[in-house]
Amino acid sequence: MKFIKNTLIAIVAIFAIVIAIFWKNDLSLDFLKGKYATKESEFIAIDGMSVHLRDEGNPTDSIPIVLIHGTGASLHTWNVWVDSLKNQHRIIRFDLPAYGLTGANPTGDYSMDYYADFVSKVLEQRNIKNCIIGGNSLGGSIAWKFAVKYPKKVNKLILVDAGGYAFKSKDQPIAFKLARVPILNLLFKYVTPRSVVEKSIENVYVDDKKISQELIDRYYELTLRAGNRQAFVDRMKNVGALSNGFEAIKNIKVPTLILWGEQDMLITTEVAELFHNDLENDTLVILPNLGHVPMEEDPQTSVKVLKEFLKKP
Repeated sequence: MKFIKNTLIAIVAIFAIVIAIFWKNDLSLDFLKGKYATKESEFIAIDGMSVHLRDEGNPTDSIPIVLIHGTGASLHTWNVWVDSLKNQHRIIRFDLPAYGLTGANPTGDYSMDYYADFVSKVLEQRNIKNCIIGGNSLGGSIAWKFAVKYPKKVNKLILVDAGGYAFKSKDQPIAFKLARVPILNLLFKYVTPRSVVEKSIENVYVDDKKISQELIDRYYELTLRAGNRQAFVDRMKNVGALSNGFEAIKNIKVPTLILWGEQDMLITTEVAELFHNDLENDTLVILPNLGHVPMEEDPQTSVKVLKEFLKKP
């Protein structure tokens, strides 16, 4: 009994030390807006949230491109793609509920159905009847779900290392793992070492030399927006829902680009092949020496593939 008591005391002491060292308060929204909003940023009211959105590029483009980021990311993940596309295309991107400057959904609903309906509300506010929609990872899941629920609104589909089927990762970012561990996930919303975010980014890149301190700062600081850490934990509880309703993927008829990093350890190329088998009108491109976020890790190569796809009827 004495051993058990001493062990428990030691565990409590370790937790106390960890909390004391790594406790991080939320960063104010004003601070984050000052650093990560730009003159292109708008904040629109949807479902009780002030949604961070950017509507950029060619205003005469009648079928805009809508780009949706993945878990733990923000609209900034598409920065280089947007710069490369905006002379010819209109591009709309936004921070999803739970992430970036948008923050948590007051209802706590992070289901795929909710996210698809959320995207529809964004497009309705912009008076957009038809679009080219794409996303990375979680954003890819939302994109194909949107195409299933609102087929008349979708002209083309872009899936970048997207969720869609049940899969087994070869490796996962440490933040994903911690968010699903009882007790540890309770601490996550208060105790968030910068190193955890850094290691999580390294996990989705192949070449760590491409990861700048500025990139790590952005991911880390936006994680500390009030409500985002709890929202991250809440959404990770339902991460398996990314593949719910995957049978409907076969019903998608629009031209689809399946773009994948060959060395994606989180959602492997086996999932890309599943999309390729189920979609009757698709283009599959596997990019060598890239991981889970090719639009960040090698935006020039990946956007070149996208431009070629957009030229096709």
